[in-house]
Amino acid sequence: MANLNPKTREEVSASNQAIFDQLKGALGFVPNLYASYPHAEGALGDYLTLSNRKTSLSNKEKEVVNLVVSQVNNCDYCLAAHTAVSKMNGFSDEQILEIRTGRATFDGKFDALAQLVKNASINRSKADQSVIDAFFAAGYTKENLVDTIILIGDKTISNYLHGFGQFEVDFPAAPVFEAATV
Repeated sequence: MANLNPKTREEVSASNQAIFDQLKGALGFVPNLYASYPHAEGALGDYLTLSNRKTSLSNKEKEVVNLVVSQVNNCDYCLAAHTAVSKMNGFSDEQILEIRTGRATFDGKFDALAQLVKNASINRSKADQSVIDAFFAAGYTKENLVDTIILIGDKTISNYLHGFGQFEVDFPAAPVFEAATV
């Protein structure tokens, strides 16, 4: 049973109806995650503003962060959604599974990013200096670091919303693998 049931267009305010209409136009449907935010009136608009902010990270880099954080937080919803988005951004199934472990050996820069994100997420913001140094050595900047931190927070918000909400995942399920590999 969902603790935060997704709301229908008819159940939300006019401002949230407009956002629902935009989402439906862009995605073809309103994902249950987004339909759960309107339990708090301004939450959906605020969250989308954060998620759609300009960033120094590429779309692929953002998906590395999204996949790693969602795996650490064990969020089936976001793993499913970001597996689909990662495929649209050119990652293979094998690459996606490896990224979820906090590694990306197929690309040194993505690997440094994935390791930083996993380390910071597991250590609750206290990333080991060695992974921060490796991140910078891979060519990332302080701007990239701040953008990565903001994206970790963004994805954590949606992971927690699903964790508390327990609503249905409306994307194809992400492949499951043993936790020992994570």
